[in-house]
Amino acid sequence: MTERILPIQCIVPPHMLREIAGRGDAGQRRWALDTLALSERLRGRREAMGPLPAGVSVGEKQRSIFDARGGSTLPGTLARSEGEPPSSDPAVNEAYDGAGTTYDFYREAYGRNSLDDRGMRLDGSVHYGRDYDNAFWDGRQMVYGDGDGRLFRRFTVAVDVIGHELTHGVIQQEANFRYEDQPGALNESFADVFGSLVKQWGLGESADKADWLIGSNLFEPGVHGKALRSMASPGTAYDDPVLGTDPQPAEMKDYRKVDFDNGGVHINSGIPNHAFYLAATAIGGRAWETAGKVWYIALRDRLRSGADFRRAAEATAAVAAELFGAKSREQDAVRSAWDRVGVGVGVGAAR
Repeated sequence: MTERILPIQCIVPPHMLREIAGRGDAGQRRWALDTLALSERLRGRREAMGPLPAGVSVGEKQRSIFDARGGSTLPGTLARSEGEPPSSDPAVNEAYDGAGTTYDFYREAYGRNSLDDRGMRLDGSVHYGRDYDNAFWDGRQMVYGDGDGRLFRRFTVAVDVIGHELTHGVIQQEANFRYEDQPGALNESFADVFGSLVKQWGLGESADKADWLIGSNLFEPGVHGKALRSMASPGTAYDDPVLGTDPQPAEMKDYRKVDFDNGGVHINSGIPNHAFYLAATAIGGRAWETAGKVWYIALRDRLRSGADFRRAAEATAAVAAELFGAKSREQDAVRSAWDRVGVGVGVGAAR
């Protein structure tokens, strides 16, 4: 059987890099185009990556952070292993701590043993490329750029970004959504959902206290924006002369059909993102215990590669009924959330 080729899944979407390439100064245009080109080359490299890393014993956390030293050869030089004292390099420590927070979140919230539920190692490489404005999961490990210092800071500073990208590893092992159109938007949305929940869990935040922003501390001072994406209000995360305006819709009536970014997977993820936000805040309390649990079980047990928004709505409504009861407050919140974003749950579904 031929191995399915997985795309490189980056936190900064192509539409933002395209805006920078068209609006920025000569230096910004150059590194935006270089970042886009590098991401495209990496997609082709996935074919030769081979199997996922071997797991370790059940319940054992195993992190290794490497230093790419400004190059593109992965993983680079080992900088910190599990249990070793902090490095003098803040990026190494942030990558190590963020991976640990993500592992602990999945373990404690859902009883999951690492990304594959079999003790997979958590490897990451920092200082990738020169002025590289992205972080990504390549199918086997995390990779972090240092940012350009004008628009973006180093990508290890945001634990929700780390949680987002590592969640692509969970998705890869479970639903493995096809990375295009609505299935691809679900791929990005589930990564945003659990990236946000990793941050909320680490801070002990309830749904009403969370900022519901993805990458809220990535922008350098002077950028007109608060984050890469807003789950509470898609389309309002940034409005900047260089980055452009946040194009995410919050409702199906504004769904964007585009011929780039695999059909707009980073754009249209705003719709299921907003549905989760609406459900979680309507239920209240700690989102990872209620709406998050619903979404996790749907991802693990109900959804598969070709799922669209309607299927996700039906699956989450059904899981909510099983966990909390048919017509319970929790299930009503899930159904209402999908209705409000224009993705109705069938009349007979999950009642």
